[in-house]
Amino acid sequence: MGALWIAHVTVTDEEAYGKYAKLATAAIAEHGGTFIARGGRYVQLEGKERPRNVVARFPSVEAAEACYRSETYQEALSHARGASERELVIVETNE
Repeated sequence: MGALWIAHVTVTDEEAYGKYAKLATAAIAEHGGTFIARGGRYVQLEGKERPRNVVARFPSVEAAEACYRSETYQEALSHARGASERELVIVETNE
């Protein structure tokens, strides 16, 4: 079963978050992830609005979680902390 990595983000420091994005992109690719949505138009229907929404597809929940726990992603995350407010969830797909 595949998995989706879904992030909702409010960026508070563009420069630091840019460093995060560069490293996170590499980490996601290293774990077989591909972006299917990255900061495009959205319609907020419920919950807390976040102006940046990102969805990446992974081969499995395990691959997505391994990406999150990887050294490369944790280094990326060190730039996002303090530079953004975020929610991140991994959801298994029916594919």
